[in-house]
Amino acid sequence: YTFNISQTKISKSTMRTGMIFSSLILGTACSLSHAFSPLVQFAATPSSKVNHVDSKTSSFEARINRVNFINDRSRTITFMGWGPEPIWTEATVVSNSPACPSQSCVSLEVEVSSDVMEGYKTPGQYVQMNISTADEDAKPIFLAIASPPLKEGDENSSSTSFQFLIKKTDNNDWITSAQPATKIAISQVMGGGFPIEENFEGFKYDFPTQNILLFACGSGIAPIRAAIESGQLQVEKGRTARLYYGVQTPSEMAFADRFGIWERNGVEVVPVISRPEECKEEWIGRTGYVQSALEEDGVPVPRNSGALLCGVKGMTESVKDILTKAGCFEGRVLTNF
Repeated sequence: YTFNISQTKISKSTMRTGMIFSSLILGTACSLSHAFSPLVQFAATPSSKVNHVDSKTSSFEARINRVNFINDRSRTITFMGWGPEPIWTEATVVSNSPACPSQSCVSLEVEVSSDVMEGYKTPGQYVQMNISTADEDAKPIFLAIASPPLKEGDENSSSTSFQFLIKKTDNNDWITSAQPATKIAISQVMGGGFPIEENFEGFKYDFPTQNILLFACGSGIAPIRAAIESGQLQVEKGRTARLYYGVQTPSEMAFADRFGIWERNGVEVVPVISRPEECKEEWIGRTGYVQSALEEDGVPVPRNSGALLCGVKGMTESVKDILTKAGCFEGRVLTNF
């Protein structure tokens, strides 16, 4: 939803009433579609204005576009920054193992229902995961699916499980230490993923993409792995592909056991280490950050290149800036959110 903010008055009582975005830009549109936000609630009146009202004063007013209101009474509209409301179903942990030598992240396989499985069509899509379908107060986590979608017409594949890459934190021990047979809650598949076919195929931008650049740092490799192994990059049809994958040290590099397979299938892998001084053994590969490695290598044929990005904001913004300034079409620099 897009809000045009015309007047903003925020009192102390308003701040106690509910949580509001910390950034409201007067006179401009504030887009909530991809915000990593807390719950935002507005009481909508028939006059199509949004008001936070306490016993003394009206403390927030704004005109809203693209929202239809019920004219016979007031109501509360709840907005989330992560798409539709989750539809929770039960899922079962199949396996849980370290994803890298440092054991800072785990590789989790989860068996899901056929309905959830059928919703996964495009690399880069994600699910919400929670400790239980019965605990409504538990805070869900958002996880990109690391395994590729099932290929259409693949009669030999009967998989009903997703794989995930999860970095350990202080708050997610309930899932990073989950044992096989543990029951958890999982949502329907969400998001549009990487719009590869729409932007890489055909003549939307001059001609079809011939060179694909992939960028990931840390656990951002999860949806990139899904893209590589999905076959949707069509490397086997003559495209070139290069992956820049950045971590602090080699011991934190997930899916390193798959690099050889990816390279044999036509994807060049360029590991980039940001803290070589912490390596237990001498590191002879690239150092720094993936964006600096891209700057060093350049983009040989920008108008003929496309890119997939997943990682921290600083990396994705820097890479996008380098690519577009080099001459890549902005619409071919894709993220999964």
